Amino acid sequence: MTAWFLQQQGRPARVPSYDISLAGQRISPEFGSRLQSLRLTDRRGLEADQLDIELEDHDGRLDLPSRGAELRLALGWKGDGLVDRGTYIVDEIEHSGAPDTLTIRARSADMRQDLPGKRTQSWDDITVRDIISTIAERHDLDPKVLMDLAGIRVGHIDQTDESDLHFLTRLAERYDAVATIKAGNLLFIPAGQATTAGGTEIPPIRLYRQVGDTHRYTVSDRDAYTGVKAFWNDTAGAERKIVIAGETENLKSLRPTYASEEDALAAARAEWQRLQRGGAEFTLDLAEGRPDLYPETPVQLQGWKRQIDETRWLITEVVHTLNDSAYTTALTMEVKG
Repeated sequence: MTAWFLQQQGRPARVPSYDISLAGQRISPEFGSRLQSLRLTDRRGLEADQLDIELEDHDGRLDLPSRGAELRLALGWKGDGLVDRGTYIVDEIEHSGAPDTLTIRARSADMRQDLPGKRTQSWDDITVRDIISTIAERHDLDPKVLMDLAGIRVGHIDQTDESDLHFLTRLAERYDAVATIKAGNLLFIPAGQATTAGGTEIPPIRLYRQVGDTHRYTVSDRDAYTGVKAFWNDTAGAERKIVIAGETENLKSLRPTYASEEDALAAARAEWQRLQRGGAEFTLDLAEGRPDLYPETPVQLQGWKRQIDETRWLITEVVHTLNDSAYTTALTMEVKG
């Protein structure tokens, strides 16, 4: 559809371009017509980004890369320059046939180790900044925590026979944040706020309906819950107390009992924010790939229904799909907080 659309507009079809290096050596010219597909899935949070490359090997001349080999990828269009999409580590190789095909699967280098090692530790009366700094130091990462989150004081949270990766995911959920590793940094930033770890606002992009092949808008009943309640233990009064975020008419109840009123209220507010953002989702397949798009980028849509155009959107996942004749990008978005 892309080539047809461009021809109708009186413009020549654009040609995808890419550059791949293996262990520091540029190998993409060797692919030539061998590339059947390249797919890059870029997610937010601590789930590793994934790169899948499928190559024809009809003549048996392709060497099998070793597991652990480093791939570097840049994407774009011929004549427009390429966008560096980072480094990935090969962790799965498949050779199948006939016809013979080599499939290489790699994931983002930053997430290769998954912050390994289960540990048991109690975190008491400590700030979020200190937790992130401690975990970052364990794994030779630089902590980057947004100021709004850094000073939050955690009364108590247990890490019981649990990896730092899983613990960080839980901690991020408690405070409606995103924990991720990028370029040697351990980032801890608010979810749905379109800000960097340094607090800089990410500029929004505008997408018109003409740029899309297909879209899907889904909305659920935001009024199913009007608020969230959480419980905490008042040790001084020897009783279990409740805090509420939102309205009291129809409350969602959180299962854990928190150590302090502050912890319970933070968890209730975070869940209420998630519920509000989760009321609608928009997916869009772009007719022409956009190598410059990343999760957490705010989007203003134009040309759809009024309710869609008036909603503030935020990209949560980007999937780039490319071969020698086509390059498309698929976006998943949620409501911006």
